[in-house]
Amino acid sequence: QLQLVESGGGLVQPGGSLRLSCAASGFTLDYYVIGWFRQAPGKEREGVSCISSSGGSASYGDSVKGRFTISRDNAKNTVYLQMNSLKPEDTAVYYCAGYSGRYCRGREYDYWGQGTQVTVSS
Repeated sequence: QLQLVESGGGLVQPGGSLRLSCAASGFTLDYYVIGWFRQAPGKEREGVSCISSSGGSASYGDSVKGRFTISRDNAKNTVYLQMNSLKPEDTAVYYCAGYSGRYCRGREYDYWGQGTQVTVSS
């Protein structure tokens, strides 16, 4: 069974950092584009970041550029989202998702994780 499982969420103060992980089971991530998304209560889902299957290219939403960094370790079958300088408006459930392919093309994702809550509050 193909699964993506997020972890690393929690409560952090404004200005703090968190690192989210997206671990795959049932398949290898080597041939998959992975994206991170988030959804806050009452808001639409927002694309946060995307990384190519090789890790050679990545893209970010405007609201997180310069603060978040996506990376992957295919040997560990895991993709990470390092989040720095967190703001209250970053509070949301964060999801990772994947599709078979090489590059971030904005196409529909086939596999989704269950999400992990990130709360930024003092």
